Amino acid sequence: MGEGYAAAMPANAHNWVAVWLRNFLAWKKVALASILGNLADPMTNLFGLGFGLGIIVGSVDGTSYISFLAAGMVATSAMTAATFETMYAAFARMATMRTWEAILSTQLTLGDIILGELAWAASKAVLAGVAIGVVAAILGYAPWPSILYAIPTIALTGLAFASLAMVVISLAPSYDYFVFYQTLVVTPMVFLCGVVFPLSQMPSSFQHLAGGVAVGSFGRAPSSNNAGPPDARCRHTYRCALHLRGVAVLSVRGTVSSTSDAVRQHATENGDANDAILRDDGV
Repeated sequence: MGEGYAAAMPANAHNWVAVWLRNFLAWKKVALASILGNLADPMTNLFGLGFGLGIIVGSVDGTSYISFLAAGMVATSAMTAATFETMYAAFARMATMRTWEAILSTQLTLGDIILGELAWAASKAVLAGVAIGVVAAILGYAPWPSILYAIPTIALTGLAFASLAMVVISLAPSYDYFVFYQTLVVTPMVFLCGVVFPLSQMPSSFQHLAGGVAVGSFGRAPSSNNAGPPDARCRHTYRCALHLRGVAVLSVRGTVSSTSDAVRQHATENGDANDAILRDDGV
């Protein structure tokens, strides 16, 4: 078991860059559609809930509701961008297009592929989160410096949720099973972690539960001009980063072994299917 785990680890500290670059070059062809797709849902929630419920709710923690919601939408966009990139795009490259098998025929290891996929998903999370933050800052709902403070936490949010999604795709036999993770984990996390409304309005048991969830840490990040001095925002971002770092490390450790087994299973299934085709053709 130890030898199999070692074989699934990255070969060195830089091989994963080739996987990241391959995904980036493929993404460039559909960059505009991808960016619009990642921004559509959080922007709709930001303006729909912000202006709609904002009139009813008024202020939250001394700031306008849409300013409170802006930080939550940044966290949500980072979470969803990393999750969907890993669950659908990475799963297609692993199981459908068999891109991973082609890469494994080079000097790269499975660990290099996984690390490159996680880094790429985290990059897309940063792109989506920063884009929402820029829109909020342009409209005056968040201070510009807060975007810089939040970038490390956005990246770790993307890495954490990409790692969790990688575990999901390594266990799910097909796309149909992803809906369970989306509806039972991702969606409740949005509503129970202070993204849409303050945690102080929830029962104490839910507050403790939300405190241990990754998106809950960043969803409560200050986003308005009245959210405190820059050094307070920096301390908050640092605490969020430490929490998310732990989540990401634990998720990556579970990802390597589970994805290794999944790749072997898909490779075996594809190999058996090819053998059956050859037999049918009389080869």
